[in-house]
Amino acid sequence: MTGRPLLVFFCLLGIAAPARAADAPAASPPPAADADQDAGRDALLARLAIAADPDEADGIVARIDRLNQHSGSDTGDLLLNRAAAAIDGENVEVAQRLLDALTALQPQWAEAWAARANADYLAGDPKATFVDLARALADDPKHLKALADLGAMLEDAGRRDDALRVYQRALEIAPQWRPAREATDRLRAAIAGKDL
Repeated sequence: MTGRPLLVFFCLLGIAAPARAADAPAASPPPAADADQDAGRDALLARLAIAADPDEADGIVARIDRLNQHSGSDTGDLLLNRAAAAIDGENVEVAQRLLDALTALQPQWAEAWAARANADYLAGDPKATFVDLARALADDPKHLKALADLGAMLEDAGRRDDALRVYQRALEIAPQWRPAREATDRLRAAIAGKDL
């Protein structure tokens, strides 16, 4: 196993990779994807890039999130749904086991890694959260929720400049997306010495 794809990803963002990144499994080539789903996602990303206002952008991001929930495998979708239900029921340990199985079954599915990062965060494991978010973004650099979560983690860790770069990357994809816009404004003000 190599953490090379993760290190490349962090270099592209211009931030230091987490110490555990070398332990993460390497990104595997994606399987033959559903062409209709990929085309639909690409069309939504193109619309997102030119969204007129934050409300339109939020709606498009919600549609992309729904597409991201489908792996092309009934088993994968079932595991993701059961893990989400476990998290909703505050049974994080069960969610982690389900997501471990899911990432082993479908290691190329960014949504599985993003969900596992969420479970890791709820379990109080920031290093695993960071690595899983990096893996999600190595597989899908335009995964907006993973970018937002990574930005929030960096911000919580006091790494404001790194967090700002991550949020700015999200704004390159979705210039009107409200969470990234608000975080960018807040961080720019904080870095300049003013709190909003």
